[in-house]
Amino acid sequence: MDAPYPNETQLLELESRYCSYGDTVHYLEQPQIFERCEGSWLFDSQGKQYLDVQMWYSAVNFGYRNPEIEAAHNRQMAALPQVASQYLHKEKILLSAAIGEETEKRFGQRGRVHFNVGGAQAIEDSLKVVRNFKKGKSLMFAFMGGYHGRTLAATELTSSFRYRKRFGHFGNRATFIPYPYCYRCYYGKKRGECDFECVKQFGKLFETEYYGAIDLKDGEAEHAAFYMEPIQATGGYVIPPPDYFLQIEEILRKHGILLVSDEIQMGFYRTGKLWAMEHFGVKPDIVAFAKSLTNGLNPLSGIWAREELINPGIFPPGSTHSTFSSNPLGTAAGLAVMEYIRSHDLETSVAEKGRYMVSRLREIKERHPVVGDVDGLGLAVRIELTKADGFTPDRALTDRIFQEGMKGETVVRGEKYGLVLDVGGYYKNVFTLAPALTISYDEIDLFAELFEALLIRCSG
Repeated sequence: MDAPYPNETQLLELESRYCSYGDTVHYLEQPQIFERCEGSWLFDSQGKQYLDVQMWYSAVNFGYRNPEIEAAHNRQMAALPQVASQYLHKEKILLSAAIGEETEKRFGQRGRVHFNVGGAQAIEDSLKVVRNFKKGKSLMFAFMGGYHGRTLAATELTSSFRYRKRFGHFGNRATFIPYPYCYRCYYGKKRGECDFECVKQFGKLFETEYYGAIDLKDGEAEHAAFYMEPIQATGGYVIPPPDYFLQIEEILRKHGILLVSDEIQMGFYRTGKLWAMEHFGVKPDIVAFAKSLTNGLNPLSGIWAREELINPGIFPPGSTHSTFSSNPLGTAAGLAVMEYIRSHDLETSVAEKGRYMVSRLREIKERHPVVGDVDGLGLAVRIELTKADGFTPDRALTDRIFQEGMKGETVVRGEKYGLVLDVGGYYKNVFTLAPALTISYDEIDLFAELFEALLIRCSG
């Protein structure tokens, strides 16, 4: 007779003995095991239902078990699930063409698509493209509050020291520039009254050679590229002023510095556009993407880069490689994602749902002074919790709500629900909301009711 299947207690005992804690588990006081998913919902082994408004850190933009995308993945499983990446399969070619054509439409520049298996690996590949094109220059600009991954090179672009402190430096730590976080301005200015002080301060770096960024004798900048998230993700879904990036781009172009847009969390219509940078009128040289490229069904990432940077003459075969890059299951799912995008008016629906969600949350803000800031672009939405003064960060309250939501015991509409939230922000006091783009208006209303119920319970 087969051994009985381990129960949840036994599974957690095995986990505590054999699993590394280093791969971002154990943020919860009581670890949670889920058994199935559907749409915007997760279900645990007791059958409790959890409304998910973070969707695997924006990796499942189009809903769990999306039938159109899952069907394409399963067809590929039955036909060509495996083939070495040194060979071609039609799904890779068609997916590259789909992303390339759509990106060219948006930015008016020809380019090529290069695949890998994870977001950090896409950033690593982009660094190779940049350093190769810039003849080995290794210094980069990046933003305070930015997150670009946890591989050794990607941590050099990620502003938090804690990701580097155990392992030291791999190459060159980026020069970190304040992000235009208007609610908590680095320069102490007020939103709408600052005359873009942050842009002026960045521009000053190039006024004299003694600020360490440029040789004024020939105009050559020491930095090769600026890595930027159009909307800061882990930093708290911070949304910049509309004209900010255009002004930064003008400085970069003047000094020959490449612009790399990290769309790993914000790409594939999270903000209501294929690429979030479209909102700001800027033309990046490189776009990095991952996560929802396959709707979370298979690890696949990539970069799009301008033809000048990545054509085979300058970036030949073998310049970078991964055994599982452009794997058939991933590219089939990615192709289905691009077809799903083409057949649904996401630009309209995401904008409308995002406005509705923000409006519901601003109603809650009016009733509760501890909700200091609510903002959003498409369905990238932030809730910043504070003390009663409306500004001092309240990390403890944020954590209590997060923990309580995961118990699955919040009663609204006569039923018990769990609420899956993600915490981010400079002070870990921001809920970064990335609901499924397929979320219904009723589910948005349910989320608002659940969140307010948790806020009231945890504020007492």
